[in-house]
Amino acid sequence: MSDTTTQVSVRILEKEYQIACPADARNDLLNSAALLNGRMREIRDSGKVIGLDRIAVMAALNIANELLSSRTMDEALETRLGTRLRSMRERVEAAVERGRQLEF
Repeated sequence: MSDTTTQVSVRILEKEYQIACPADARNDLLNSAALLNGRMREIRDSGKVIGLDRIAVMAALNIANELLSSRTMDEALETRLGTRLRSMRERVEAAVERGRQLEF
């Protein structure tokens, strides 16, 4: 990570924000702001939520929910992958052991 910080201007719901961030995180910040802006626009345009603070909270909750769901899926995948790798390792070890027994 870079020690150099930079000022980045982001626009969310027609409001400009100046944010300091590490220079090498600039693109990530811009992408995050674009995602947030898009989600907030969707919520605002639906007409179901009124007020910038409520729109921001709803967008944050939706994004947090997606993050937690993604983590849960990643953990499940990691568990299944670990189980398959152990099974494959055991099969390889068994095949190697059978091969050693044939050599003697």
